[in-house]
Amino acid sequence: MTVKRFRQRGCPWGYGCSPRKEIRASIKGRMVDLRGENMKKRRSVLSAAAFLLAVLLTGCAGNGKKKDVITLTLWHVYGGQTDSPLNDVIEHFNETAGKQEGIRVHVTSVSNTNTIHEAVLAAARKEPGAAALPDLFVSYPKTVLALPDPDILVDYGDYFSEEDLRGYIPEFLQEGRVNGRLSVFPVAKSTEILFVNQTFFDRFAAETGADERELATWEGLFRLAKQYAQWTDAKTPDIPGDGKTFFAHDYHFNYFQVGCESLGEDFFKKEDSEGSLAFGPVFHRVWEPYADVAVSNGIWLREGYATEPLRTGDAIVSVASSASVLYYEDIVTDENNLSEPIKVISKPVPVFQDGRKLVMQRGAGFCTVKSQPERERAAVYFLKWLTEADNNLDFVTRTGYMPVTEKAFQMLPERVEKLENPKYKSLYRAMAETQAAYQFYIPPQLANYLELEMRFEKSVRLELSRAKELYEQENLSGHAGDPEAEKSRCTEEAYRNMQQIMN
Repeated sequence: MTVKRFRQRGCPWGYGCSPRKEIRASIKGRMVDLRGENMKKRRSVLSAAAFLLAVLLTGCAGNGKKKDVITLTLWHVYGGQTDSPLNDVIEHFNETAGKQEGIRVHVTSVSNTNTIHEAVLAAARKEPGAAALPDLFVSYPKTVLALPDPDILVDYGDYFSEEDLRGYIPEFLQEGRVNGRLSVFPVAKSTEILFVNQTFFDRFAAETGADERELATWEGLFRLAKQYAQWTDAKTPDIPGDGKTFFAHDYHFNYFQVGCESLGEDFFKKEDSEGSLAFGPVFHRVWEPYADVAVSNGIWLREGYATEPLRTGDAIVSVASSASVLYYEDIVTDENNLSEPIKVISKPVPVFQDGRKLVMQRGAGFCTVKSQPERERAAVYFLKWLTEADNNLDFVTRTGYMPVTEKAFQMLPERVEKLENPKYKSLYRAMAETQAAYQFYIPPQLANYLELEMRFEKSVRLELSRAKELYEQENLSGHAGDPEAEKSRCTEEAYRNMQQIMN
C-alpha cells in the first residue's frame, strides 16, 4: 500500500523505487541542494568582489593614466587635401606620440595662405556664414597684424622656455614675433634659391665659354644674360632681335629689397610706419644693371611664376622659393610642342660683389587660437613633436622647405645623401650652403607690405616692358644714335615712373 502511495506520488527516478531508496535519494538530493546553495553563495561573493575591484581599478585609471582624447583642428597649406606630405606626417603622429598622449590632429582644410588669411579674418570678425576658427592654422605675420584682436592667439613664449627656443634658428623665430609676442611658430621655412637648367646651360657654355661660376654674383649673372641673348639671337641670323631670355625672378620686389639691404641701404623709409620705398642712391645702383639687362631681353618680364619659362625653355636660370622645386619639371616642352629631358640643379642666390650674403626668408608658420589650457598644451606638444629634428626632416625634405632647428640643419647633409631624387639632393645641398654662409633677411612687419609688393611687381614689369619696347622701336627706326645711350634714357624714364607710382 505504501509502495502504491509512493508510486501514486511518483518517484523522481521512475517506477521500481523502494521507500528506502527514495529516502536515500531524498537525503542525497538534499545534500546536493545544500552544496549547490553554498556554491551559489560563493559565486555571488566572488562576483561582488570582482565587481568592486573593477570599480576601484576604473576609478584609479580615471584619476591617473587614462585620458580623454583631445582633437585639434588644423588649416594648412602644404599640398592638397588628398595628397599632402604634412597630412602623412600628422597621420604618423596620431598613431604614435599623439595616441600615447591622447591628442589627435584633424586637418579640416588644405588651401593657400591667402585663402586662410581671408577665412581667419572673417571668423575673427564673426562675419555671417564664416567658419569657426580652428585650433591651429598656418599664416604669415600679416594675418596676425590684420586681426581685430591679436590677443586671441597664443603667445608661444608662455609655453616654450628660453632653453627650448635656443635650439631654433633665431631669424625664423624673429619673423613670428608680432608686437612683442611670439604668435607665429616656425615649422618649415623656405628661402630663395637659384635654379639652373643644367642641360641648356652646358650647351650654351660649350659654344661660348660661359662660366657657371659667374652665377654666384649678380654682376656675373647679368653678363651671362646679355651674352645668352646675343648667342641665341645669332642662331637665327635671318630673324634679328629674337634672342632668348636667360633669367626669370619670381619676385622682382625681393631682388631690389634684399639688394639694397645687402649693400647697406634701407629699402623702406624708416620714418614711415605705414610703409613706403626710400629710392636712395643704392636703389638706383641696383636698378641700373637690372633694367639694362631687362631691356636687352635678358630678364623675363611676363606675369606668372618663374617655373613657367624654365618649363618651356624660354629661360634657363631663375630665382624662386625653394618650395618651387615641386614645380620644376625634368623636361622642357617648347612652343612647338617639342620636348626634351633636362637636368635642373640648385645654387645659392647671387649676391653683389661688395655686398653682404643676404637672402630672403620665406614661409608661413603655425598660429594657435586661445582656448582651454589643456587644448593649448596639446597644440604646443604637437608643434614640439613636429619640430623635433627627425620628424622635421621627414616633413621638409619632401616639400622643398628648410628645417627650423640647428640640430636638424646639422643632420641635413646625412639625410640628403639618402634622398633618391637628384633634383632634391641638389636643392638641399644648396640650402645647407645657404644656411651656413648667408644671413636670412626678415621683411619688416608693415600693414601695407602685401599691397606695396603687388603694386611694385605689376609696375616694374610694365615699366621695363615699356622701356624695352621703346628701345627696340628706336633701334628699328634707325633714329637711335648711340644704342647704349638710348637704352640708358629708356631705363631712366622707367625709373622715374616707378618713383611716381610707388610714392
